[in-house]
Amino acid sequence: MTVKACVLHKQNDLRIDEVALPDLGPGDVRVAMSHGGICGSDMHYYQHGGFGPVRVVEPIILGHEVSGVIEAVGAQVRDLQIGDRVAVSPSRPCFDCDYCASEDFQHCANMRFMGSARTVPHVQGGFRSHLVTEQGQCFKVGKDTPLANAACSEPLAVCLHAAAQAGPLAGKSVLVTGAGPIGALCVAVAKMQGARSIVVTDLFDFTLGVSEQMGATTTLNIGADPEGVTRHVADHGPFDVVFECSAAEPAILSAIAAVRPRGTIVQVGVTGNLNLPINAIVGKEITFKGTHRFHPEFAQAVDLIDRGVIDVTPIVTQTYPLEDAVAAFKTAANREKAVKVQLKLDGAA
Repeated sequence: MTVKACVLHKQNDLRIDEVALPDLGPGDVRVAMSHGGICGSDMHYYQHGGFGPVRVVEPIILGHEVSGVIEAVGAQVRDLQIGDRVAVSPSRPCFDCDYCASEDFQHCANMRFMGSARTVPHVQGGFRSHLVTEQGQCFKVGKDTPLANAACSEPLAVCLHAAAQAGPLAGKSVLVTGAGPIGALCVAVAKMQGARSIVVTDLFDFTLGVSEQMGATTTLNIGADPEGVTRHVADHGPFDVVFECSAAEPAILSAIAAVRPRGTIVQVGVTGNLNLPINAIVGKEITFKGTHRFHPEFAQAVDLIDRGVIDVTPIVTQTYPLEDAVAAFKTAANREKAVKVQLKLDGAA
């Protein structure tokens, strides 16, 4: 059996190919794919052929924010059945290495992450009409939950894990730098946890408008008003917690200046080497934390979306058919009019 898939052959060479579908193992399910969200890593692969030392060296099916409907189950599958609507987790730790033994699954030494070029052969992704995967990768949602929303479980899981690095947010003043999908979902998580105020900065009014829909109390266009954060701090005091989602050096410098002494900065955005004022981090006793992927948070994200606790609908700004993947990627690169762009993957009716 062959299926349609969105395959990156090399930088700026994205094609819709027919690819072979693996046989169904006893513990596997076959998913008719519904929706897939274009992530920043997908964009790096498409635009730059990779990021940092990670390079695309062979054709790779992109995509790791996906959902669909179970259409076949293996002989040993017990908890899923044909017709179940699912979000598919892209994260497959080995459960055997030292990191897995200490339950740091997101740091698994043998991680197989869907749509990743970190290993060769590359791990093929979910932008395809049908997918065979292990039953443990599939998390059910109810019939009333749009599969477009279910496909947002992965980025929401990233933000839940980031929030766990920050500690309790109830009553805290929060700054989110960068109003892309991750920034907008960090806003939603901070709101859910009872943050007192949530300020969001970005360069584009469109993305800031989406953050307002997700629960931001104040938005600041720092392109139009570079001193907006400084004035906000002067009027309202420094921030307790910053989620830095832009990976832009000016935003990180702004975060260091804006956070209170002994406050916390969670670095969510990924970039290369930067020049940072270590004296300010030391002098203010700032807790500067990284955050990497997720593990238990995926199930939490699916549950929050399924119960409607977090409504992800505002972040999905465009949806394209699989055949128009190139146009979808070009739109996703335009932050003046897009937050989360999804592909309709054709497998699920």
